[in-house]
Amino acid sequence: MTASASLYEKIAQLGIELQAPAAPAAAYQTWVQTGNLLFISGHIAKQQGKPWVGQLGRNVDTATGKQAARAVAIDLLGTLQAATGDLKRVRKVVKMMCLVNSAADYTEQHLVANGCSELFGEVFGECGQHARSAFGASQIPLGACVEIELIVELA
Repeated sequence: MTASASLYEKIAQLGIELQAPAAPAAAYQTWVQTGNLLFISGHIAKQQGKPWVGQLGRNVDTATGKQAARAVAIDLLGTLQAATGDLKRVRKVVKMMCLVNSAADYTEQHLVANGCSELFGEVFGECGQHARSAFGASQIPLGACVEIELIVELA
């Protein structure tokens, strides 16, 4: 079994179907590569193709926020596939930034971000372990509960 096949087999075992990325919703690029670094623009959480709307600490709990972050991770995998042509080109997930639509007193942004971090670890193994930041935001575009951006090193 090749490294690429095992990676795609793992994705299939997790029940993930990679989707093509959506077109940008404003004046930006979905991804930009410079040298061997790939910068992926923020992806908002979606549920059934629509923004997963809500605010953590108000009408969304931490467990649900974590599920939303995992959904974003799946969308990011689809974007990585489109940007690279083959996920085996991912040498290292370098940095993830997670914005969590948060009530003023909500403090579990780091636990929400785990939904994305844990999936990258499952898919990429050690190469999926990354630096990250998780921030609370008073609002995210379209009212989404989570937005995540990514920096990846390519082979």
